[in-house]
Amino acid sequence: MVREAYTLARVAVAVRTAGTWLWWLGVVAAVPGTAVTFSPTGRRIGVMAGAALFVIAAVAAFLIRGGRHTARAEAATRAAKSVFLQDRKVTARAWAQRRRWWLAAAFVVAAASSAALPCAGGMLLGGIGAGLLARSLRLARIERGKDALLWVRPDGDPAAYQLTGIAAGDAAPGGARRRG
Repeated sequence: MVREAYTLARVAVAVRTAGTWLWWLGVVAAVPGTAVTFSPTGRRIGVMAGAALFVIAAVAAFLIRGGRHTARAEAATRAAKSVFLQDRKVTARAWAQRRRWWLAAAFVVAAASSAALPCAGGMLLGGIGAGLLARSLRLARIERGKDALLWVRPDGDPAAYQLTGIAAGDAAPGGARRRG
């Protein structure tokens, strides 16, 4: 009996990609806000509000629905031998292509908000990205604890995690590039 082959993508790579994109879009959207002098609130208030939003967004992105990875990792099953494992770059590119319009809209809104509250929108976006990057570190700890990598079918149920050995794929635990 031959099983149907399917593709698996790394969970940690998708989370890390989201965090990286949002972090850098937030930085790029916040930098022009430092040059804004015509804001009704002023630059100092905008930066202080942005710093508060950064911290709140980072904590929220890390905590909200963050525990689901632990629960799904406990319920994960072993991946079949007939699966294809997506490369880290392919997973990251597919994630960004599926969400390119949302990323563009978030950047435009964050950059445009500098007219009212300089830097705040960009710092909010960067805070969400920082929280997601921290969540990818939590995933790395889960993967090292289980001594297995977490995978999901990109075209299937996102809650159905599957496990492979720690050496599978081209990404280290947490979704970072494998070194050496």
